This record gives sequence, C-alpha cells and structure tokens, in this order.
Amino acid sequence: MRFIVNILAIIGLITVIGIGIGYSKVNGMLAESGMNINDIKNMMSELDAEAMETYADFAKKFMVNKDPGDAMVWKFPVDEGVSIDDVKESLKSLATEHNFLFVGESPFYKQVEAVTGKPYRHLSFLSFCDVKVGMQMADYNDAYTAFMPCRISVIEDKTGKLWLYSMNLDLMIHGGKELPAELKAGAIKVRDTLLAIMEGASHGEF
Repeated sequence: MRFIVNILAIIGLITVIGIGIGYSKVNGMLAESGMNINDIKNMMSELDAEAMETYADFAKKFMVNKDPGDAMVWKFPVDEGVSIDDVKESLKSLATEHNFLFVGESPFYKQVEAVTGKPYRHLSFLSFCDVKVGMQMADYNDAYTAFMPCRISVIEDKTGKLWLYSMNLDLMIHGGKELPAELKAGAIKVRDTLLAIMEGASHGEF
C-alpha cells in the first residue's frame, strides 16, 4: 500500500508541474538536468511529513475527471430545504462561533446580470479571515497572500442544486517543506475551521 501511495504522490507532483508546462516538457527538463524519478522521490523525502499523502490525494482526485479544478477544492452539497439566505447566514454565524472574521461578500451573479442583462444562477463569494494567521502567512512568504482571504463560494449548479466550494489548503500546508511550527498550527486551525463551517452550513446549522 505504501508503494502505491508513493507512486500516486509522484504522479501528483508531476501533475502539479505538468499543469503549467506540460508533461513532455517535464520529462525533457528531467533528462536535461540528469534527474530521474528516484531523484524526485529523494526530493520529496525532504518535504512535510504529510506531503506524500497530500499529493497522492490530489492525484487520485485529478484522475477522476482529469480536471485540476476538481482536485484543488473542497465541496459540500447543501441539504434540500436549506435556502441560499439560510446557508449564507449559517456560514456567518458558524464563523463567528469559531472566531473567524467575515470580511465581505461578492454577489458575482448580480455582476453577470448587470453585464448581460439576463438572469443568472446564484453564484456569490463569501470571504473570511483570521487576522493573526494571515499576518503570519504574509510575513513567511508574500506569495501566500494569494490565498487570503479564505473564500467560500455559494453556487447554484445548472440543475438548481446548491453547493459550497473552497480552496483545498492542504497543498499549501503540507505540499512543500515543513512550515514553521506556529504558522503550521495556525494554518491547520484555519483549514479545520473552514471545513467545519462549510459542513455545518451545508446542513443549515447555526
């Protein structure tokens, strides 16, 4: 089983790279640099202890639909009977319980309607933030600000079903070298909070 996980982890890493530059180019770069799969495995041994499982999970999700978007997100179906307004208020309420700051909403569907002049299915983005962790992330690496604030999208799909989506933070937390202890603990707390409020809101909890 460990062998399979290791192979999937390598596939995941190659997939992440290949999304941007193409699998054939990855092979070419490896050949030019004199690297091989064993070199990649050795490099991954220097990463966070959960990196292998994280990339394996990414690879398994990617192979289902061959779509990186599906592999990079968390999604929760909203229970029947829970309205759009209910799920939004639930997200805000649960965020407050977890000391997670609600920092705004972007009603994208209204922008679409204003531009096209036609009705559009519901699509809005709710933003949340943990100021302390956000500051730690920015101080560690400016690139991490691209993950800020944490967004949860409330989406009515083409069949009318409601869903909650958010970026999977595990690649950021576990996908590279281990983060400093305090930052890692804070990032894990944010991840767990996001998942908790998404799951609760999907059931209309307050």
